[in-house]
Amino acid sequence: MDSLSQIALGAAVGVAAMGRRTAPWKAALWGGLCGTLPDLDALIDHGDAVSNMTLHRAETHALFWLSLASPLIAWLIAAASGERDRFGRWWLAVWLVLVTHPLLDAMTIYGTQLALPFSDWPFGVGSVFIIDPMYTLPLLIGLAVALARPGPARLRANLIGLALSTAYLCWSVLAQTIVEDRVRGALAAAGDPAAREVPMLVTPTAFNTVLWRVVVMRGERYDEGFVSLLDGDRAPRFTRFDRGLALLGQVGDLPAVDRMARFTHGFWRLAEREGRIVLTDLRMGQEPYYAFAFAVAELSPNPGLRAVVPVNVGGRRGMDVGASLRWLVDRALGADRLPPGFPGAPAR
Repeated sequence: MDSLSQIALGAAVGVAAMGRRTAPWKAALWGGLCGTLPDLDALIDHGDAVSNMTLHRAETHALFWLSLASPLIAWLIAAASGERDRFGRWWLAVWLVLVTHPLLDAMTIYGTQLALPFSDWPFGVGSVFIIDPMYTLPLLIGLAVALARPGPARLRANLIGLALSTAYLCWSVLAQTIVEDRVRGALAAAGDPAAREVPMLVTPTAFNTVLWRVVVMRGERYDEGFVSLLDGDRAPRFTRFDRGLALLGQVGDLPAVDRMARFTHGFWRLAEREGRIVLTDLRMGQEPYYAFAFAVAELSPNPGLRAVVPVNVGGRRGMDVGASLRWLVDRALGADRLPPGFPGAPAR
């Protein structure tokens, strides 16, 4: 999740865990700071863009390592606060703040390696967008009341904020399941024999859990479409794109390609762009704008390709943000139209 959400969650968890054992502002301050610690790994340069992406949310987001680090951090906080006699409670608070950070991250689609050092599998539920005001606002409001009002009411308000934000996460998983079941049911009704087994990605569009982006992998191709919870009985509409697997024989042995194929759980494509072979992560973004698209090789004057240090050539250059936001609202409300700049022809 975004930094503001993680700070708000850390502060709220800190206040809830410490209760009346310390000043709320102190619990919120230390909680917010600890809530940002795991993301400091983003400052580490691993040498290339693919490594930087796939090694983010790694050791610093592993539940095992965070649990080991929590007593030392708690001791430092207790000492700095002059509350060594409350070390046990600070330990609990710090541990809860540290582990809830990666657990929240795992609700997004990016990939969080919770189980290191035992497994480097990147967990990603994908039921919430990386920025979602409906998750963050209850935390901020509950914290504001907790810090502004005296008496028991402040702690109650903070707990209500935590409860509402957690309930929203539960709702996001339910909404994701509803959309996936609706799409698979529509594909089965249309006579698709693989409707129940085909790999499918269902993620929310920006800032909401009403409009969802769906990617259906079809071997050498993939279908992309959008489904709103307000679409009623209208069948999902998809556009088909080529995955560029013909290029895989030339770059399949590259470590960056192997790493990304695993990290994306198979939701990737290859394409030739301006003399370079680009591997795109299909999970984050939408046609034709993706957050992560890595140039992994370039055409050589001689036959074949030359591997290069991977660089991210993705992004939203040329995107009309205003038009895209207007489309987002209209499509969430049920309007049946494609987003600005969306290429391709309907899937057959």
